[in-house]
Amino acid sequence: MFNTEDLYNVVGELLLKPRGHEFTQQLKLLMMGLPEKKAFELMIEHCQLTDSADQLQTESADIFADLLPREIRPMAGLIELLEQLEQRKIPKAVATSSHRQFANIALNQFDLLPRFEFVLTAESVVNGKPHPDVYLLAAKKMGLTPQQLLVLEDSVTGSRAAVAAGATVIAVPTQHSAGCDFSHVNHIAQTLEDPIIWKAINGSAGN
Repeated sequence: MFNTEDLYNVVGELLLKPRGHEFTQQLKLLMMGLPEKKAFELMIEHCQLTDSADQLQTESADIFADLLPREIRPMAGLIELLEQLEQRKIPKAVATSSHRQFANIALNQFDLLPRFEFVLTAESVVNGKPHPDVYLLAAKKMGLTPQQLLVLEDSVTGSRAAVAAGATVIAVPTQHSAGCDFSHVNHIAQTLEDPIIWKAINGSAGN
């Protein structure tokens, strides 16, 4: 929904550079889509850091608090997609690996929070992505079967979670995940403005 991966780049660099490490593309992709604590545990293991995940979380939260109001932007086509869904009275929700505080700040920055039925975050489930739990819960809260869900995801981790839940999944890779293997999803869209999204919503897109 937002250019959060751009912000994660900055955060990763600011965390690792003083510690003598580089926030590489490989590490970024490994962390992408994971719940925050698991992502930092992976960073610690990958870079052999002596910090705890809690320490990195606290430091990153301070960096995000400064970055978010100034740098966060909605992805191209997001607002228009929401407007079209609302015109057709199609319910929508957010299921993210981010913490609730971060999700609320990002959504409220553009007055988007009231436009969703609900927001599920890292605190909503015990097992985060790539486990399917957050999407199974989303289906339950919407009164739908998982097979009735259409999920838009930009990460391999998130898309695998949605596929495991049984949802129809459209990958919308960003510049950070464009080279990843999304062969497990139903469709791949170039942007949120891609006609494949509406074809899938209308049930007429081919597999």
